Amino acid sequence: MSDAQTPDLRAAARELHDAGLCPLPIKADGSKRADVSSWTPYKVNRSTPEEHDTWFDGSRPRGIAVVYGAVSGDVEMIEFEGHAIKDGVLDEATEIMEASGLGEEWQAILTGWATESPSGGRHYRVRLAGGGVRGNTKLASRPAREDEYTDEEKQRLRQNPKAKIVRVLIETRGEGGYGLVEPSGGTVHDSGKPYIRIAGGPDSIPTLDADVAIAIRDVLRMLDALPKPESPKTAPREQPPLPDGGLRPGEDYDARTDWADILEPEGWAFVYQHGRTRYWRRPGKDRGVSATTGHASDKDRLYVFTTGTDFQAEVPYSKFAAYAHIHHGGNFKLAAAELRRQRYGSEPPRKRLSIVPPQTRTFNDGSSALDPDSMPDPGEGFETNGPDLKVVTSRPELDITNEADAIDGLLNIMAAGHLPDLYKRSGGPCWVHQDDNDNPLMQQLSTDNLRAYLADHVTTYQVVRDPLTDGTEEVRELLMPKTCGTILGRKDWPLPKLNGIVTSPVVRPDGTLLQAPGYDAATGLYLAPRVVLRRLRPDVAAESLANAKVIVLEQMLADFPWAQPSDRAHFLGALLTPILRPYFYGPTPMFIISATAPGSGKSLLKDILKYGYGIAETAWPENDTELRKSITTQLYTTGQPVVVLDNLPNGYIIKSPVLSSLLTAEHWGDRVLGSTNSVTMPNDRLWILTGNGLRTGGDNARRSMWIRLDPNCPDPDQRDGFRVGDLRPWLRANASTVVAALVTMVRAWIADGAPTIRTRKGDYSEWASMLAGLLDFIGVPGWMADRDATMRQDDETQEWAAFLIAWSGKLGSNVVTAGAALTALNEYVPRHPRTGEAPTANVLGNWLKARDGRFFGDRKVTLIYDSHRCQNTYRVDVHERALRQDSQ
Repeated sequence: MSDAQTPDLRAAARELHDAGLCPLPIKADGSKRADVSSWTPYKVNRSTPEEHDTWFDGSRPRGIAVVYGAVSGDVEMIEFEGHAIKDGVLDEATEIMEASGLGEEWQAILTGWATESPSGGRHYRVRLAGGGVRGNTKLASRPAREDEYTDEEKQRLRQNPKAKIVRVLIETRGEGGYGLVEPSGGTVHDSGKPYIRIAGGPDSIPTLDADVAIAIRDVLRMLDALPKPESPKTAPREQPPLPDGGLRPGEDYDARTDWADILEPEGWAFVYQHGRTRYWRRPGKDRGVSATTGHASDKDRLYVFTTGTDFQAEVPYSKFAAYAHIHHGGNFKLAAAELRRQRYGSEPPRKRLSIVPPQTRTFNDGSSALDPDSMPDPGEGFETNGPDLKVVTSRPELDITNEADAIDGLLNIMAAGHLPDLYKRSGGPCWVHQDDNDNPLMQQLSTDNLRAYLADHVTTYQVVRDPLTDGTEEVRELLMPKTCGTILGRKDWPLPKLNGIVTSPVVRPDGTLLQAPGYDAATGLYLAPRVVLRRLRPDVAAESLANAKVIVLEQMLADFPWAQPSDRAHFLGALLTPILRPYFYGPTPMFIISATAPGSGKSLLKDILKYGYGIAETAWPENDTELRKSITTQLYTTGQPVVVLDNLPNGYIIKSPVLSSLLTAEHWGDRVLGSTNSVTMPNDRLWILTGNGLRTGGDNARRSMWIRLDPNCPDPDQRDGFRVGDLRPWLRANASTVVAALVTMVRAWIADGAPTIRTRKGDYSEWASMLAGLLDFIGVPGWMADRDATMRQDDETQEWAAFLIAWSGKLGSNVVTAGAALTALNEYVPRHPRTGEAPTANVLGNWLKARDGRFFGDRKVTLIYDSHRCQNTYRVDVHERALRQDSQ
């Protein structure tokens, strides 16, 4: 303490003024308030010597202060409170300044102009080069100790126990502030003690560059002892402790890692350590301090004071938070996952799904019954105290926590063949099931169907975090509808391809017999037997073939009133076609079962197919649009190999371009009803039409096989005395035997080398030749021996054949116009199919042009263009076959 005090306030004011400072009078009442009406003008304008003479004339007691900031030449005062001196804060600050490379500048401040306050504090002044003095700033504080509480503070705590009582340790007086200076004393301070100069004076204030001043201020701020709240951006959410002393990865990282391991690789430099507190300098600086660690009493955190780093300033970071910030952009979840991979944290428990006891009955979802013996015992890592979930571990298990992984996992399960009765066909995944009448159906899966199927056949679960243990728990969860929709939205699936359903044993393309129920990988066919399958011997004995022929020909088919032998042969060919269907390529013609009168036996023939194979029945549609819809529905959904369009109107002329297209197509494509999706399906069905007095027209005649019944008696439904009695009860009792007999015929024929007889039938020649050989092998005559009768059943062919015969008779080989032909042959010309009226010349011309070159019987129309008159003319040519017959 200096003894050279200046008791004269006027002299003190002169000293301050000469040093470029702005003096200000202070009231001597302990309030430390300015003793002028308003001191605001002195924030920008220095007081004058004349004012000093007035203020400090000794007429009454006063104190003296200095206004800091620009008005005093950019001077700032740094104040250490009395309790800061007692706590050793000044000493600590000095140590840090020395260690951080700021010791010389700090000593200049300490020895420049220093004042001791009445409370024992220290006031130091510094001039900032280039200006930029901040306003009054609290740099460091600490919570007040209980023995320091004033009466007012105690009352405040009684009223609000959460109130914070703070003691300022270090603060500044800067722009817009003032501070008392020596020789103020007496009643100026409420303690009655004076301000005492202890070093230097106003003329020895050191001048520092702005960056050095900032560095010194940062060090002083680091001495702050108030708890700093963590920011959500810089700290993970607070979580309860784990049971049994478990540690989360972040907690373990905090315990095991030193700050040097975190900061030094990032370019930070250790500066100094005082007690638990360590001081660090950021990259790019060569002196000063930028951050502290270990300063807080509750947890070792990083606290950065400058803004020139990647860390958020003045917010505490734990070691885990700093790691997350540096390496994962502040993402605590990713940081924890990476640390767990580095073996930080205790091993989290995994709570598995509970296992239920084996079911006492088999499942009825279409899959094979599960074997109770295959149920594993709970192994290590399984917990049995979870909810009683309905889970069977023999089923595939799939973690669906992540949707992308769930899709990949499900596709892998499909590829591994672990999903029973799930297949793919045009349009996507499908399953096979039976309706209430035991008819097999192929159902394309929607989102809900797939979700329900997977709920039955795959144990799907999500792994969720258990906040109590920081472990995970497997929770049973169904696949989300959008995931199922994504699966269905693919263009392909690793599932077995379903080419169709068969309801009886069939011959594979290689000649072997498919007879095991279920899916056959070799053909892509699913065998869903309509009847109980008989055990078949490896070889077909002659006796077995003879018995089969007796059952089919001499019992079941013996009493039908076939119009010709060909009708029985054709029906037997229809019966054998479903068994042979995979053995040949291409479509089959439609079979037309027609009778001269009701009650002739058409329904019984249909029932033979129904009891043996099952049939899909549908009424004859009103128009071709409805017919197309009906065809698509049958191919897309039903599994029966035979489709019957039943009870056509009496005398109906079958003339449909849709049927013509169907009967020559190996695949049928159409839009699914009620959807915008188009599908393509194999046309592997046997198409049968039934009715009385049916006829054909157009191209349908060439695509048909006729089965005619003619009982040649009144009331044919009253006939009796059949060999098997009533056929339907007989079929119910013997359907299995009938199917076995039909299969035996086919097997015997194949065993004999599958001989064929070349038979021409357009697109159906391969099939026709095969059936011709098979029927000849079993001794059934008449196959396709009804060509003449077939032509008579075709109204269009018959009508045009008669017209062209009349043309040849009247016009010979003359070339005439359509009008001339109409005039000469008006009574023979074909009529309009809808109105029954004779055509006009133009209409007849269009009909003739459309039939140019086509034979009707032995005659054809030939179009000859007349270039002189620019018109079409026509001639009828006779085939040489007819000419030879006429010459004979």
